[in-house]
Amino acid sequence: MPTGTRHAVFETALGPCGIAWTEAGISRVALPEESARQLEHGLPGVAGDPPPAVREVMHGIVRLLAGQPETFAVLPLDTAGVADFNQRVYQITRSIPPGQTLCYGDVAARLGRPGAARAVGRALGENPWPIVVPCHRVVAADGSMHGFSAPGGLATKRRMLQLEGALAPDEPTLF
Repeated sequence: MPTGTRHAVFETALGPCGIAWTEAGISRVALPEESARQLEHGLPGVAGDPPPAVREVMHGIVRLLAGQPETFAVLPLDTAGVADFNQRVYQITRSIPPGQTLCYGDVAARLGRPGAARAVGRALGENPWPIVVPCHRVVAADGSMHGFSAPGGLATKRRMLQLEGALAPDEPTLF
C-alpha cells in the first residue's frame, strides 16, 4: 500500500461505493456493497477528506449510477503495481463512451494482439478502478456478459449497462 493512501465511502443509487487515492491519483474504486462498514474494511489506507478532484469523481460515480452518462477518461490513476499489459487494456477500456460496448476481442485487436481476448478478460477481472475504467462496457463477442467480479456480479454489470443505455431495461413481469 503506498504511503499516504486515503479512502472514503459514499452513497449511490445502487448502494455504498468506495474510493481510495494517493498523491499519484485514484488507487482503487469499490462498487456497491451491502453495507458501508463492509466496504470500508476492504479499502486500503485510512479514511480521509477527499481532495476536490477525488470528490468530483465521487459525484461522477453517483451521477453515473443514477443513470446520467459520465466518463472518466482523463482522471489520473495510481498505477503502481499494475502490469503494463493491464494498463494498456485499461487505457482502451477508458475510451469506450457511455452507452456503448466493445467485446474482449475488439479490445485485444486495438492492442495489436487479436488473439488475446482471454488475457483482456483476465486484465479486466483485476481492474482496481471499476466504473472509472468501465470494464462493465466490455462484453463477449455475442453480446453476452461473463465474469464480472464486482459485488452483485453480472446483475450489477447488466444494471450499469442499462443505466447507460447500452442495454434495454428488463421486461416487466407479472410477478
